[in-house]
Amino acid sequence: MTVLDAVILGIVEGFTEFIPVSSTGHLILTKSFLNLSDSVDTYLITIQLGATLAVAIYYRARVVQMLGGITKGDRDGQRLLLNLLIAFLPAAVVGLLLSDTIERLFFNPLTVALALVVGGILMIAIERIMKRRPARIDAVDVVKPADALLVGFAQCFALWPGMSRSMSTIVGAQLRGFSNQTAADFSFLLALPTLGAATLYSLWKDRAAFGGDMLLPGTVGIAVSFVSGWLAVAWFLRILKRVGMEPFGWYRIGAGIIVLGLWLMGRITV
Repeated sequence: MTVLDAVILGIVEGFTEFIPVSSTGHLILTKSFLNLSDSVDTYLITIQLGATLAVAIYYRARVVQMLGGITKGDRDGQRLLLNLLIAFLPAAVVGLLLSDTIERLFFNPLTVALALVVGGILMIAIERIMKRRPARIDAVDVVKPADALLVGFAQCFALWPGMSRSMSTIVGAQLRGFSNQTAADFSFLLALPTLGAATLYSLWKDRAAFGGDMLLPGTVGIAVSFVSGWLAVAWFLRILKRVGMEPFGWYRIGAGIIVLGLWLMGRITV
């Protein structure tokens, strides 16, 4: 992997991690277009660290609130932290049990394309349905454990590469009665334990791979994903207020169809 490869992958990771188009799916496709081997798969997980740090700083007031729940007994901070941990558990358990199977069966351009199309159709349908219903939850402070658990189950769908963690959690939250803004806030905060745990696990499991030639690309990728992740969060929240989720659904369908076409023409391999 060259430094230029690292920059490209860092941009793709940071910008797609928090918008509902699937960072994993786009990274798999980018890896295919760059003709990189499967040996970089661990790297693709590791550069999530930059995006995770970006959302932690963007939501620093909430992070401080949760820390206050631990150190000062802040009840709102304790409630938010508990809800995030509850929402984190389902995907963590399923991911640990099935990670090898998922990686073997689903990490390829064809399954990513199918996930993009399926997820796009789901987003459009649910967005149109929920527009006719008033939101029941308009702030993360009033989320209940049962709400958090159902969002956590929705996050399990993100284990299918191309489905998108943010899409799964935001749509799951919408179905539970979250407003669009609250659904996005909770989804982004949920990224802290989810992406943080996945990155730390990957770093520990494959720590021997991050010396020597991988040190510079790894550092560059994390830095670039931090900057692009920060910009993506700010941009997505503005777009969400103006037009909602539907445009991202149409993008997913278009992207999925293009990928399917390229696969049928043999331009990308499974």
